[in-house]
Amino acid sequence: MIIQQEFRLPAYSRGFHLITQEVLKALPKLPEQGLLHLFIKHTSAGLAINENADPSVLADFESIFNHLVPENMPFLTHTLEGPDDMPAHIKSVLAGSFVTIPISQHRLNLGTWQGIYLCEFRNRGGNRGLVATIYS
Repeated sequence: MIIQQEFRLPAYSRGFHLITQEVLKALPKLPEQGLLHLFIKHTSAGLAINENADPSVLADFESIFNHLVPENMPFLTHTLEGPDDMPAHIKSVLAGSFVTIPISQHRLNLGTWQGIYLCEFRNRGGNRGLVATIYS
């Protein structure tokens, strides 16, 4: 069986934000076993799974991404939406637009220190739409 549900996250500031609990609240009861495929419907934000315990990880991710893809690179041509827009598109390609997580015993089968991140790459990205597809 396949269940698909769309939901929106509130606007977040630029950076990396743990959204595991918000995702779980938006989902129906999870099956005994299966897969959750989570997709973000935007080209300037991404999704990731990583460390959920130490908040310095969030800051370090932001620093590394900004170092790899800084704003105001003189050779960029897509600049009409501001200096953070094209770098946000590039960062979203690096982070990815989806995650797939196994479901076991009606729970997301994440590792002890893993959580789902919203990777917000715009200064004012606004609400973000996600599509959750559950395969059981």
